[in-house]
Amino acid sequence: MSRRRYVARGVPGGYRIWDNTGRRWWGDLYELCPDDLLTELNGGADPARISALLKRYRALKR
Repeated sequence: MSRRRYVARGVPGGYRIWDNTGRRWWGDLYELCPDDLLTELNGGADPARISALLKRYRALKR
């Protein structure tokens, strides 16, 4: 059974992305986990697509 590289995990105050390969948190803390980001994490988990989504949501937070 293979483990996914990236998973969204609930933490106090929202969600963060856990990198199983690097064994560290990846990206920012989100109060709500955006649906398309969660879909990508649970689906193909393409790192380039995840990075693009994170950049988009980071820009919206500003």
